[in-house]
Amino acid sequence: MEALWIVVALLVAGGIGSPVTMLVLRLARSVDTAERRRAELPEPADQPQFDLPDPPAEPPRAPVDSLPPGVLRGGLVIGVLERLAVTVAILGGEPVAIAYIVAVKALGRYAELKESPAASERFIIGTLASMLWAAGVATIIKVYLL
Repeated sequence: MEALWIVVALLVAGGIGSPVTMLVLRLARSVDTAERRRAELPEPADQPQFDLPDPPAEPPRAPVDSLPPGVLRGGLVIGVLERLAVTVAILGGEPVAIAYIVAVKALGRYAELKESPAASERFIIGTLASMLWAAGVATIIKVYLL
């Protein structure tokens, strides 16, 4: 019966984790978009208007989803493998192995993350959402069913 629960944990953590992570990334993008819209709201008409010099132009920020081609490729497969590894580490009683998983993933992506702030933000949000999902599933299975 334990083997069945381990298989269920791996399927739920690895399979359902992708839609959960995508939902979190979409939520983060919508919050970021809402904050930008609030910052761009015009001043109310009842306040006095002053002629101030235009602030220096900032370089446009790329939205989280508009990453250059080839940046963070393979993320879906890496995410599934990451969730499976986190689940196995927790079910196997070796949560310290999660530090190795994070280190390997970060070192493998370092060059891409250094070049693109949008990719870096997406990487952090996606990794945290993915790992929290896997850790939550594995912990629930281990505590309540194994």
